[in-house]
Amino acid sequence: MSVTSVQSVIYDKVVEALNPVHLDVINESHNHSVPRNSETHFKVLAVADSFAGVSRIQRHRQLNELLDHELKNGVHALSLQLYTPEEWQARGEVIPKSPPCLGGSKRG
Repeated sequence: MSVTSVQSVIYDKVVEALNPVHLDVINESHNHSVPRNSETHFKVLAVADSFAGVSRIQRHRQLNELLDHELKNGVHALSLQLYTPEEWQARGEVIPKSPPCLGGSKRG
């Protein structure tokens, strides 16, 4: 029996739902106070034509609904960076940096 990573499940669901022109699913769990090899904190950067004419809040709602199972079963944090191809190009195709974790033992 093979175990599928949460990261790959998220990737596959987004590909199937959005057919993105660019997609990064980044496991940022190591930046947080969680056990080694955790899959609890993710950044999803998706660039899709289907986001044209859709508000940022609606884009976020769409992804939160798509990933509802993961959010209810272990994914603690989900950073969503969702762009049209034109928005992505205007940003210089740069993935925004995540802020440092200030929770748990990371609090300084």
